Amino acid sequence: MGRTTLDTAALAHDLRLAVMRFSRRLRNQRVDTSVTLTHLAALSTLKRHGAMSPGELAAHERVQPPSMTRVVVALEERGLVTRTPHPTDGRQVVIGLTDAAERLLTEEARAREAWLSARLHRLTPEERATLREAAAIMEQLAGG
Repeated sequence: MGRTTLDTAALAHDLRLAVMRFSRRLRNQRVDTSVTLTHLAALSTLKRHGAMSPGELAAHERVQPPSMTRVVVALEERGLVTRTPHPTDGRQVVIGLTDAAERLLTEEARAREAWLSARLHRLTPEERATLREAAAIMEQLAGG
């Protein structure tokens, strides 16, 4: 193995660990820990993509439809989603967000961003500039 391959492998290892630790810390900045991360992910998908059938939501979340059915039931019991008849398929329903879900997602994002902003404030301007560049590179890596 050449030096470049070893350097790339070491970077991949270090970056993977750092991203995992960072992600865990960010996820821990929660407003309402009674709502699971799985539930938040489903709500976030609905916010990003709009109302959809449980099957479509399961596909977006890469889970089996029966698992998503349980998630939807739990979210509906908490008043975070609504079920309305599908406009063209009478056998289906469409799952949408309630105002309470919108507020929850906003509060969750604010809590995480407040934590991150406080951490970023501790860095030097140069370190923040480096992270700004790294964020763009990480977006590029995530997209491909």
